[in-house]
Amino acid sequence: MTFTVEYEREDDGRWLAEVLELPGVLAYGADSDEAIAKAQALALRVLADRLEHGEGKPDFVSISFAAA
Repeated sequence: MTFTVEYEREDDGRWLAEVLELPGVLAYGADSDEAIAKAQALALRVLADRLEHGEGKPDFVSISFAAA
């Protein structure tokens, strides 16, 4: 699985990063690196929760993130 992380600076100066393939997975940060790291961590939590509840594929998972 490869996930795309889009990020942009808001008018108030905060940075927003969003994992496009996982609706609702977005996070704010003081800079782009912090926002991206928070969004990636949230994405991993969402995926772990899905796997724990049998919503994922039973085979091994390989995950990578790409900036957009």
